[in-house]
Amino acid sequence: MKRISVSFLSSKNEEKDLLKLARTNADYIHVDVMDGKFVKKKHNPYKKLSKLSNQIGKRLDVHLMEKNPLKNINYYASLNTEYITIHAELEKVDKYLDLIKQYGIKCGLAINPDTDISILLPYISKIDLVLIMSVHPGLGGQTFIDDTIKKILKVKKMIVSKKSKAKISVDGGINAEIAKRLDFVDIIVSGSYVTSSDDFEESINILRKNAGNKNL
Repeated sequence: MKRISVSFLSSKNEEKDLLKLARTNADYIHVDVMDGKFVKKKHNPYKKLSKLSNQIGKRLDVHLMEKNPLKNINYYASLNTEYITIHAELEKVDKYLDLIKQYGIKCGLAINPDTDISILLPYISKIDLVLIMSVHPGLGGQTFIDDTIKKILKVKKMIVSKKSKAKISVDGGINAEIAKRLDFVDIIVSGSYVTSSDDFEESINILRKNAGNKNL
């Protein structure tokens, strides 16, 4: 069964939507953290999530879009976090992955749409998650990039060939129709499709149903 991770980046009222998401059957709450350098926008909801931690039982799926994610690895490790994902395009990737693992948290690597998957090779046996960006990171509400489907298949073959246990997650522009094309994905990240809807639970259920359960 595909897992659904819901981003609240496009929410007009983050606190309200976080509490609504906490009552749904979403598997994770996807947390977008941006430093204004690696991507143009700034966003860091750590204080809000910390404040609401007693009211949100969902595990967090944290995506650090930062040139230097060191500080926020430490911060988000203190919350109910299952995954912390940094970008493969960074320097000192091994240093950050080791720190995440020291906290006993699953570590992930994200790759941007223009990044070749070969960048993952040195780390594929070490990581727990590959986050494939299907839009350019930094803004919600973008359109899914079609070439992502080919990239998903290539990453899956790499994982199998290297006998890695890494899961594949896809983030960006995912709605009910796009979900039907994501047969070989383990975690689907969706934001505005869910948070702009009248019924979060219904939207999550549609994504889960449409995504199917095929494996390579």
